[in-house]
Amino acid sequence: MNRPETLLRPRVPSPLQEVRDDRFARRGITLLLKRDDLIHPDLPGNKWRKLALNLEAAAGRTVLTFGGAYSNHLRATAAAGRLLGFPTIGVVRGDELAHRPLNPSLARCAADGMRLHFVDRTTYRAKASPEVLEGLLRLYGDVEVVPEGGSNALAAQGCAALGRELRGYTDVAAVACGTGGTLAGLAAGLAEGQRALGVPVLRGGFLGAAVTALQDEAFGGPAGNWSLDERFTFGGYARTTPELDAFAADFEDRHGLPVERVYVAKLLFALTALTEEGAFAPGTRVSAVITGTPDVRGSQESSVSR
Repeated sequence: MNRPETLLRPRVPSPLQEVRDDRFARRGITLLLKRDDLIHPDLPGNKWRKLALNLEAAAGRTVLTFGGAYSNHLRATAAAGRLLGFPTIGVVRGDELAHRPLNPSLARCAADGMRLHFVDRTTYRAKASPEVLEGLLRLYGDVEVVPEGGSNALAAQGCAALGRELRGYTDVAAVACGTGGTLAGLAAGLAEGQRALGVPVLRGGFLGAAVTALQDEAFGGPAGNWSLDERFTFGGYARTTPELDAFAADFEDRHGLPVERVYVAKLLFALTALTEEGAFAPGTRVSAVITGTPDVRGSQESSVSR
């Protein structure tokens, strides 16, 4: 198989756009949007960056990966399989879904040729265990296993390009985080004097250790200046509040940008709140990484697409 970027022709570097927003301007802050959502229509945002090296390593073999019922990661993997001509298998959380009509997200995966394998939630929680992985390998043979959300050492290395694209253009690069792969690579790619800020969308306080482990695996140790602000989960993954919904709708009206609710809305809310708290010195250039587009359904209860 040719290199994925040769065949898919992603739009990289992705555009960096300044937006005029009074809430930032009156504090002397420049807000920039790193439009990773424009990289590729079928593999938008950090999906391309996290998958590219994993697909290259697979070298055309079947790719087996994991996700929930509305996983953006599963959809991106299935689309890549269709476009590049390799088989894909999606291990889906929730065996009860096997006997129901496919929702729009899983239907898209199936239409793109992905074989769906439903497992119960207990098994899914143990998906990284040797027992579960060995069972999948016995069932499906020689496959390339990519973890949930695509976050592994290759994903972090792929996301380092995001940081390199921002060298010289920003002081703070901020990204919403699920499994930590994008933040791990973003921080590693930034230049000295720049810093990365992660805004977790899940509760639990596990993300710092996850990012550290990914950097150890991908880069041999700590890489770049990064931190987390865990105050903006709004109740947990794929959860929202009237306050967050109102903020996202207002941002859309102000700037004409459709705001994805699971990740991007929480990131933009966090940056606005931090600016109003005085967390950034006047003159700071803050870049928000737009990691994806709005989900295919209105409720936004998307998956494990982190």
